Amino acid sequence: MSKKEIKTFPVLLAGGSGSRLWPISRELYPKQLVSFVGTDSLIQNTIKRLSPVMESSRIRVVCGEEHFFEIARHLEEIGVPSKGKIFKEPCGRNTAPAILLAVLNILKTEKDAVILIFPSDHVIKNIEGFQEKLKTAVSLARMNYIVTFGIKPDYPETGYGYIEGAARVKNGAFAIKRFVEKPDEKTARRYLTAGNFFWNSGMFAFKASVLLKEFRTFEPSLLKNMQKMLSGGIAIPLEKYKALPDISIDYAIMEKTGKGVVLPSDFGWSDIGSWKSLYDFLPKDNNNNVVEGDVIPRNTKNCFIRGNNRLIVTNDIENIVVIETPDTVFVSDLEKSKNVKSIVQDLKKLGRKEYKTHTTVYRPWGTYTILEESRNTKIKRIVVYPGAKLSLQMHHHRSEHWIVVHGTAKIVNGDQTIFLEENQSTYVAKTSPHRLENPGRIPLHLIEVQIGNYLEEDDIVRFDDDFGRK
Repeated sequence: MSKKEIKTFPVLLAGGSGSRLWPISRELYPKQLVSFVGTDSLIQNTIKRLSPVMESSRIRVVCGEEHFFEIARHLEEIGVPSKGKIFKEPCGRNTAPAILLAVLNILKTEKDAVILIFPSDHVIKNIEGFQEKLKTAVSLARMNYIVTFGIKPDYPETGYGYIEGAARVKNGAFAIKRFVEKPDEKTARRYLTAGNFFWNSGMFAFKASVLLKEFRTFEPSLLKNMQKMLSGGIAIPLEKYKALPDISIDYAIMEKTGKGVVLPSDFGWSDIGSWKSLYDFLPKDNNNNVVEGDVIPRNTKNCFIRGNNRLIVTNDIENIVVIETPDTVFVSDLEKSKNVKSIVQDLKKLGRKEYKTHTTVYRPWGTYTILEESRNTKIKRIVVYPGAKLSLQMHHHRSEHWIVVHGTAKIVNGDQTIFLEENQSTYVAKTSPHRLENPGRIPLHLIEVQIGNYLEEDDIVRFDDDFGRK
């Protein structure tokens, strides 16, 4: 690399709840953390397809605070050290603040940089074609263009925004004439015929210095407030971040700048915004079904059926989506399955926990799964990652029984510290301070039985935080 050539940083946007993919995607475990295609999560897939064009050491991620530890774990799982790579938002404020947050953080150590923006929940079939477009986008960004990847439409999609290209510039890119909101089908067909309209992918490339100049011109208040928040070297206050405008990068910059270009791209892209779009992306069987899990489809055509633990048998159905989780079954017409977003909003209004959490809840130290629950009893399966520990805590109204089924547990129970191995157990009495820790190199699995009149989180008294590894 020449002395004048600035470094390239890929930035992954990993916010959002993905409610159109409920009940698999939920507020505390959104779609970017889920394995929809293959064994890797969507964010892991996004990182892997950047190699070898982008250096993994320069990957940065913007996510919500509630997903920070799980995002970090997903990076570590594929060999990408997470330290210093994840920027936390106290709350979601759309793509303009998220991108600006990443740019300003990168510029703390760099005089300038070429930055590429990727939503972490997209899928791409033609990886080689995608990587070639990355190289082209980087070269355009070095010429001071702000590049957006425009996907060549192959059918009249009404669920995407479009970008109209104007005069051709360099390297196959077009100047941007305008951004268009999601069209009706008649308009989408006209765009398809015209040949200079592209789906808005939400992927970008630009120099940090160029983008900041546009922010100074078009969103000076947002830029000033973000710079002020990041200047103190402390965590961003929720109240101040929440006061930032909820605005996309398209509205804030791309629709106003004269530096924008659209790079036509055709590499098998999908934003996986609904069960229908995921169905369209995945391979089908002889009856045009997508079937995952323990499923027996009888006289079933054009369906998406995804099981979890239970047997699913379908009979004489077409164009239906069936999604099973341990606590929920979602059944819908496939074409109308995107309406599940409004169902999630209804569940939230009703105070149903299913909109937010699964039966398995992910914590910085591991996971717990609720196996059974009644008025005064709760049974959990707890998994503690190697080297991780829970907070030191106590309960006023419940006692607990712990049974180790795999691994080694280090347990503080009152004034005692004990070690338990497989098939050993201990009893934690009410008001006894206790802590669970995994001192080993393999995950610790145990069964916890809670007995008492108050089983809610409010019964916990913590003496330290619940976030650490040793």
